Amino acid sequence: MTRSPATPLPPPKARRRLREAAALTQTQLATRVNVTRATIRAWESGRTAPRGRKREAYARLLKTLAEEDAARRTRSAPPPEPAPTPTPEPTPVLEPVSGPASDTASDPVSDPVSDPVSDPVSGPEKGSEPEPGSGSKPEPVPEPAPEHPALTPAQAFDALYEFSAPALVRQAYLLTGRRELARESVERAFQTAWERWPEVARDRDPVGWVRATAYEFALSPWQRFRPRHRQPEPPPADPGDRTLLNALLRLGPQHRRTLVLYDGVGLDLPETAAETEASTPAAANRLLHARETVAGRLPALADPRVLHQRLTELASAERLWAAKPTGVRKGGERRTRFRTRAAIAFTVALIGATALTVRTAPTHYEPAVSPGVAVRGVPPRVAPGSLSEAERELRQKLRDRLQDGPERLEPRLE
Repeated sequence: MTRSPATPLPPPKARRRLREAAALTQTQLATRVNVTRATIRAWESGRTAPRGRKREAYARLLKTLAEEDAARRTRSAPPPEPAPTPTPEPTPVLEPVSGPASDTASDPVSDPVSDPVSDPVSGPEKGSEPEPGSGSKPEPVPEPAPEHPALTPAQAFDALYEFSAPALVRQAYLLTGRRELARESVERAFQTAWERWPEVARDRDPVGWVRATAYEFALSPWQRFRPRHRQPEPPPADPGDRTLLNALLRLGPQHRRTLVLYDGVGLDLPETAAETEASTPAAANRLLHARETVAGRLPALADPRVLHQRLTELASAERLWAAKPTGVRKGGERRTRFRTRAAIAFTVALIGATALTVRTAPTHYEPAVSPGVAVRGVPPRVAPGSLSEAERELRQKLRDRLQDGPERLEPRLE
């Protein structure tokens, strides 16, 4: 499954160059796009790509920066000197030559493995015709070279995988020290590249895009919680290789990645800093610290050229293999289908549970009736008895004295 093409963007290195040419920091650029500084750093390293409205706003801003950069270069360039007016000469009469003058056969998008810029095939030069009346025949014009057919997305992906997968597996092994994790990291990176193939195919460095994704997956801290990666793998058979691998694994993830990119892959310092999402001074400090740590355990590797050779030998000594490109591509498609179906099933289950709850839920509150409880400790109810003689006398006395007298109040009308 492939996604529809989005708004085209310049490669990550060009994005960073345009920002630096405009004298903008990552924080200032993030403020103009309304994102965070970490997001701009990830976009410039090629680790992630903007989407939706953020992508359109970022593309418009980069286009504006590119136009400003072109205007600055035009203003700083010296004005061209006026060419001298040539003296008119008689136009020679030449015989026409049949055949095309040039033929261009280059397709940087469809074939990511080949050189993105190819030289045109020029036709025969004019002016080599024999003079009239010499009697010699003109040389035959060579046939134009046949154009290379454009590759399909699947063919271009397979070519990229076959070209770069073995080397990426060896590099991932230097980062992790695990053969199975290195192979899985590269496969997951290529599956992600196949999901975003319209974007990866237009990138000037598709291998770098896949390499950054594979490194991120291989160095993820969540790998330690996977049961299949908890058990240690057998170390290299050679004692020197085993010592070098242990020295690499003792480094921090960022220092190890910087060392592998600079001394192993051969990137320059700005490219290493961009891929590790760090500034150039920070990448230089990480590289120096990693070299000192490795040289402390193996003094013979203090020379960077010797270190590069030993890293190459260590990666090449192990039996590392990569799956077929067709299997990787189909595995990514199966994974995408499974995730899509799981998301659809979860959404349907959530909608059904919500509908059932709305259907069966009560519409008003009914308080629960508490159960009856026997009350104990209350004295029994006693009926009043007959009055005694003293009580009768008292009652009669009260009745007689309250009948008349000034103490009695009676309501009167006014």
